[in-house]
Amino acid sequence: MKITFLGHASLLIEAANSSILVDPFITGNEKTSGKINIQDLNPDYILVTHAHQDHVLDVETIAKASDAVIVSNYEIAMHYESKGLKAHPMNHGGNW
Repeated sequence: MKITFLGHASLLIEAANSSILVDPFITGNEKTSGKINIQDLNPDYILVTHAHQDHVLDVETIAKASDAVIVSNYEIAMHYESKGLKAHPMNHGGNW
């Protein structure tokens, strides 16, 4: 497994044959400006922890280019699904 810090709250987690991009805020982020091209990112999943702009700015662009599934809470997932993107809504956990 490889975990790469991309700046601010963004992480790229790569394991076996899958990758997860967490909270992609790359465009306009002074820490990543000129260092990361979002067109080079090809995650299988994009995990969105919450909908503040500094956590979602590049979600739509990357999801469209990579066909990644957006994983987030129900409301955020439905927002992206309404835009024609793949999304998987999560809810509060239950118990076994």
